[in-house]
Amino acid sequence: MRTILLLSIMFFLQGCFSAPSVDNQKPLFQFATLADCQYCDQDQRGKRDYRGSLARLEKCVDHCNNQDLTYSVHLGDFIDKDHASFAPLQKLTAKLKAPIYHVLGNHDFSVADEYKSQVPSILGMPARYYDFKVKNWRFIILDGNDISTHAYPKDSPKYKESKAIHKKEYARQAHYNGALSATQLKWIESILQKSQVANEQVALYCHFPVYPQDGHNLWNAKAVINLLEKYSCVKAYINGHNHKGNYAVKEGIHYLTLKGMVENKEPTYGIIDVYSDRLEFKGQGAETDRKMILR
Repeated sequence: MRTILLLSIMFFLQGCFSAPSVDNQKPLFQFATLADCQYCDQDQRGKRDYRGSLARLEKCVDHCNNQDLTYSVHLGDFIDKDHASFAPLQKLTAKLKAPIYHVLGNHDFSVADEYKSQVPSILGMPARYYDFKVKNWRFIILDGNDISTHAYPKDSPKYKESKAIHKKEYARQAHYNGALSATQLKWIESILQKSQVANEQVALYCHFPVYPQDGHNLWNAKAVINLLEKYSCVKAYINGHNHKGNYAVKEGIHYLTLKGMVENKEPTYGIIDVYSDRLEFKGQGAETDRKMILR
């Protein structure tokens, strides 16, 4: 009896002082991800309810303000077209308690040529591509319209250069996609090198996917994937553009494509909880919950 009593006491004490289970841990921080709001004051076409995006975004903002978010990020195509479409959306996102970061989408440049160069500043971006840090995470925002046949005025050198590159190297790929320039790729590598040394975790945001293979992918998706796979600090690549959504893991990197808000009746986006060993994507609306274990 004494032995049984001692064992019972030992198990009780072990339960009292053992580390909490992973599921009971609090996240290090959390943020919201949304894509392809694609608002415009025009009639619905197919599943794309352009006007309805305002109401969906408003519900998203209300929900986000009830979460303990460090930031939100919109992954491109904030508008469908027209410079005037930005203002109603910005009126809503101005109500967010946490900062919002923007990624450039192809539709964000569906404005008159005179406004194309102003799009990044309209969205409050410090540059067309940039990075920021939260705790031990480095977030890199890419510009998939760096080489593009829609992001520059037709009389500009960048437009002519992009047209020539597409014709020579990517003629079989869709014009509504784009590519990262060699300059941007070098910039990304310089950040990844520093993050590797500093033992930072890295996630990248872009409007365009790179994996799995899909008609919406960046023209030079293979070059991007090859670069990312050189650095073990890279944990995730998150994007929009393909409104159906997608998900895959390759060489320990999670490639997550969010579904387009414009094509779903419910506000569709995700809240990501960041833990030391995983990312937990809590899908809202048509999105699916995912647990992404970090390599």
